[in-house]
Amino acid sequence: MSVPTIAPDALTLLLRQLRLPSFAAYAQEVSETAEQQGWSFSAYLGHLCEQELTDRRTRRIERNLRNSDLPADKTLATLKVELLPAKIRRQLPTLCEGGFVERAENVLTFGLPGRGKTHLCAAIGHELVHQGYTVLFTPTFRLVQRLLVAKQALQLEPCLRRLDRFDVVVLDDLGYVQQDREEMEVLFTFLSERYERRSVVITSNLVFSQWDRIFKDALTTAAAIDRLVHHATILELTGDSYRTTAAKDRNIEVPHGTDHHGALREGGPGAGAATGKSPGDCVPEHKEPIGNSNCR
Repeated sequence: MSVPTIAPDALTLLLRQLRLPSFAAYAQEVSETAEQQGWSFSAYLGHLCEQELTDRRTRRIERNLRNSDLPADKTLATLKVELLPAKIRRQLPTLCEGGFVERAENVLTFGLPGRGKTHLCAAIGHELVHQGYTVLFTPTFRLVQRLLVAKQALQLEPCLRRLDRFDVVVLDDLGYVQQDREEMEVLFTFLSERYERRSVVITSNLVFSQWDRIFKDALTTAAAIDRLVHHATILELTGDSYRTTAAKDRNIEVPHGTDHHGALREGGPGAGAATGKSPGDCVPEHKEPIGNSNCR
């Protein structure tokens, strides 16, 4: 029986048609190494399979990072972990492993402006992507507007299904922008749809007692809090504002009692999460125009 032969170019074409690009890229190089070192055929094939799987995982992570909208500069490497409260430092490795995602649990992060909430949650998001999870990072008001546009177009359910493909949705600055009842109703619908099915990670300047400013009535507020905290890890960031500290390090004079964007500092009169004032009391209301934004 004659030994079958195939030209290298023909082999490369076949492998690409089978969607095995790493096989195609490394087949010749690995073949030469296998001949020199006397590998068995199964060892040669196994090595190529491992390379294909490794490259596929790398490409998947790169694709998921592009689709996540995570801030590229807010990673674990750039996070000042030593400035985090000791309890959060202990919790951080476990959160980055992603066990809470497997259990469809939530992470709720609270603190005054400048305490590092966004950076912390974005860093966790980056680590989760590298663990193989899909993550979407979005300012809360932007997601709400996308949901509202979908509802007005009678496309809310398809929109929610598309969002469902993300294992984790990071909602940044919940309550930072004042929004009306219809907008908050679609947010409540989104949170209810993910309850015990998918995870949400939330950052907010507002403690729970102030969430009636977000959901507009006591009953909806209680229902939203109940769904979120039922299976949740709660992180509380305290201490000085990173931004204020950085400004002082650059010898920039910071007015006493103020924080970033003029929000009142902890301990000052009317301080955000500490005293019951909403960030909306300190920050001018701003909304992006509701246009033909596609729900992702």
